[in-house]
Amino acid sequence: MLNLSAIDVDLAGNRILRGVNASFESSKTIGIVGRNGAGKTTLLRTIMGLIKIKSGKITFYGADLTAMPAHKRAALKVGYAPEDRAIFPTMTVAENLSLPCEVQGQSKSEIEARIQTVLKVLPQLEPMLGRSGSALSGGQGKMVALARAIMVGTRLLLLDEPFQGLAPKLARDYTEALERLKELQPDLCVVITESNVKLLGSIPDQIWVIERGSITLN
Repeated sequence: MLNLSAIDVDLAGNRILRGVNASFESSKTIGIVGRNGAGKTTLLRTIMGLIKIKSGKITFYGADLTAMPAHKRAALKVGYAPEDRAIFPTMTVAENLSLPCEVQGQSKSEIEARIQTVLKVLPQLEPMLGRSGSALSGGQGKMVALARAIMVGTRLLLLDEPFQGLAPKLARDYTEALERLKELQPDLCVVITESNVKLLGSIPDQIWVIERGSITLN
């Protein structure tokens, strides 16, 4: 499905990813664990097309993503929830959810159907749909970021350190949401980065370790 071949990435003159080779399969949830600065965020941003690679190749269902811009990757049904959430504060939760689908030219009926699917995964968001992004707590913002990624991520979902900073109750809600998502979309590939492997619990099918920009597949 998604294949990374000999990926090198430099930032500010420093090598961040070093010869990364990895294959992500549909229906699998992969946890990528590493210390701060190990390259977790860079890896997801590289897959998403937000960082240019120095060398190597990325393919997704046979399509060459290596030079493809981020918005076109999202159109291939790839969802991304960054660590910092990036919720638009002047927009409502419903508008935050709809935006990526609108950018892709989906119809109102398609967007509404997708929102209803998202609410099955995250029912606690329904009373928040009219609330502005600025009125969300940090934990609620992470839930909305997950929901927004799910709106377009029906093939591949990239989640960057989603459990960091979540209260225990919200962490349980997040875990339960991922379980419901896998039931609704069993073919979905989910990639979750975390610094603390214990936060992932039993969610991943596999745990990979990233250290100094290199991945070890367990």
